[in-house]
Amino acid sequence: MQKKLIYQYAGSCFLLLFVFLGYVVKFYPSWLNPFDETLTRVIRSGYPMMTPFFLWVTKFANPITIILLFLVVLAVFLINKYYAEALWLGLGTIGIAGLFNPLIKLVFLRERPTLEHLVVETSSSFPSGHSTGSMVFYGSLLLLIPILFKQSFWQWTLRILLGVLIALIGISRIYVGVHFPSDVLGGFCVGLSWLLLTYPYYRQKRFVWRFTRKQL
Repeated sequence: MQKKLIYQYAGSCFLLLFVFLGYVVKFYPSWLNPFDETLTRVIRSGYPMMTPFFLWVTKFANPITIILLFLVVLAVFLINKYYAEALWLGLGTIGIAGLFNPLIKLVFLRERPTLEHLVVETSSSFPSGHSTGSMVFYGSLLLLIPILFKQSFWQWTLRILLGVLIALIGISRIYVGVHFPSDVLGGFCVGLSWLLLTYPYYRQKRFVWRFTRKQL
């Protein structure tokens, strides 16, 4: 019960931060200029030497990559009868990353940075779809790792790698010139609020399904 409250409190904080960011983006975007310009300058200080690396990293959150990986992981869960895991991963990846994020972009219609774009993007800028998608998909896997890997070493190794990957994907979107740092922060907030607010309910559903299966 205590952990559930902690998750929900943290998730609510990230949701409120997203609402605040969205309000500023919509009505007072100039307030974010110092934050966006400073971080962009720092992240792009390695240009053009770091370009191949970040072009590679950003592909891990391209829609086609997420879709293919999602189908593979979904198949693994279904084959092993991890139905609660499959449902939770599907709701987040399809519902939040695939549907909600593109729709919420239409509310803000923020123009993308005027920097040279190293990749082609046509939608609005806020919140970053790659950031939301990576946080929801890879973040879900990070939380679900104990289901597939029982050894503590592998659990923590994979968690660290996934956490680093999520962070690098967000940074890559700024480096390639298609997002402001506040776009990435907004996308991460959307993903984190979903994960933290729904994870306790997934755990509860998983317990109920496993208990029911044992009874049968």
